[in-house]
Parts: sequence; C-alpha cells; structure tokens
Amino acid sequence: MHCIMEFALNPLLPLSGFAVGLLVGLTGVGGGSLMTPLLVLLFGFKPATAVGTDLLYAAITKAGGSWVHQRHGNIDWTITGRLALGSLPAAGLTLLALAQLGVQGHGATGLISVVLGFALLLTAASLFFRQHLLDLARRRPASADFQKRTPALTVFVGAIVGALVTISSVGAGALGVTALTFLYPQLATRRIVGSDIAHAVPLTLIAGLGHWWLGTVDVLLLVSLLIGSLPGIALGAHFAAKVPERALRGLLASVLLLIGGKLIFV
Repeated sequence: MHCIMEFALNPLLPLSGFAVGLLVGLTGVGGGSLMTPLLVLLFGFKPATAVGTDLLYAAITKAGGSWVHQRHGNIDWTITGRLALGSLPAAGLTLLALAQLGVQGHGATGLISVVLGFALLLTAASLFFRQHLLDLARRRPASADFQKRTPALTVFVGAIVGALVTISSVGAGALGVTALTFLYPQLATRRIVGSDIAHAVPLTLIAGLGHWWLGTVDVLLLVSLLIGSLPGIALGAHFAAKVPERALRGLLASVLLLIGGKLIFV
C-alpha cells in the first residue's frame, strides 16, 4: 500500500490530469480514451486499476458537463433513458463476469488490454471519419420501418457501450455520439452530445462503484487526477472556439491509433 501511495502522489499525475483535461475541454473526446492508456503505458498501473479509477474520474467530470448541458436544454432524456436501459444491466453483467475471471488475474488483464486497444481503434476511426459519417447519416432517408426500430436499437447500442465502458472505460464519448448520430440524424448535434454525456454519468458511476467493489479503484490516484484535470477541462472549454478543432482531432486520432495497436499487438 505504501508503494501505491507514493506512486499515486507522483507530481506527474496531476500534470497528466491537466493535459488530458485540457484536450477533453478542447475536443470533447472522453477522458477515458486518453487517461486509461496513459496510466497503463506511461505510469505502469495495472489495466484493471487504471480502468476502475478512470471510471469514477469520468463520473465526476461528466456530472459537471451534464449539468451545463441540462441548463442549456441540450439533453433528450428519452434517448438517455433508452441508452441506460441497455447499458446499466450490461455493466452489471460485465462486472460479474470480471469478478468470475478474477479482475487482477492474467486472463482479465489480457481481456481488458485487448478490449481497450480495440475501443481506442474504434474511437480513432470515429474521429478520422466523423464529418463523413455525419454527412452520410443526414443524407440517409429515414424510413418508417427504421424509425419504429430506433428505440430498440438505442437500447442495443446502450448495452454494447455499457459492456465496453465497464471493461475498458472507453466508448461513452466518441463512439456513443457516432451511434446516436446514425440513429437520430435529425437531432441537433448539441442535443446528441448532451444526451450522450448525461447517459455516461450513471453508467460510469455504476461501473466505477462496481470496480470499487472489485478492489480496482485507487482513491489517491483518483484525487491526484482530479486536482489537475478539473482546471484543465475548464481552460480547454474556454479556448475551444479559438483552436483548429479538426486538425486537433486528427492528431488525437493518430495518437489513439498508435496506442490501440500497441495494446493489442504488443
């Protein structure tokens, strides 16, 4: 425990939290796709500890974002509820599966690393092709049959995101927004983003508390990251309109592509 405390109090952790928070504020990409691989590859935390701690970190930071979106009327609670109907049971079942595997054991560690890698590759693809996907979704004619199936498909997407986030802490941001854009092409982007963030709060909270129960949350690490990231998010959000977002997203996607490949193949 003494070793963990020293590691968690490393001054580079708040600095890393600030850097990730700044990028989240500038690009809107979820912190999990940045923070979790950073903790694993740079600081050497076990994948399960990085995921569990990052989930509670995400629940706290996204709660603030959700409150802001609610004040501006950016949340469609019907969509949020449909996502949660799929994601929360999926998160519970995934936690039980991780408990059965032995979350700090070799099997679970390998599973988390591979799923995290694939989640990062999918996130990178969604960032690279975001504008093309948005244009395609809005040009696609919305048939009556597809509209009837949209509620069930939303629950299904929620279930996939719930399992993915519980294992890797990645997926509630860029992937959720991409899926919702295809399901609700006529909905304003700000309401898609707001609904996705609102859904991420209970999901990351339930998954994070589940990881706490499994013993994979480092509280001192969590505090260290929050000390740096909360000012970073605020600063990034302030300057978001003044930076070339598309170029920054492209650079971020390239980094995630490299990290995802390393986690899967190395």
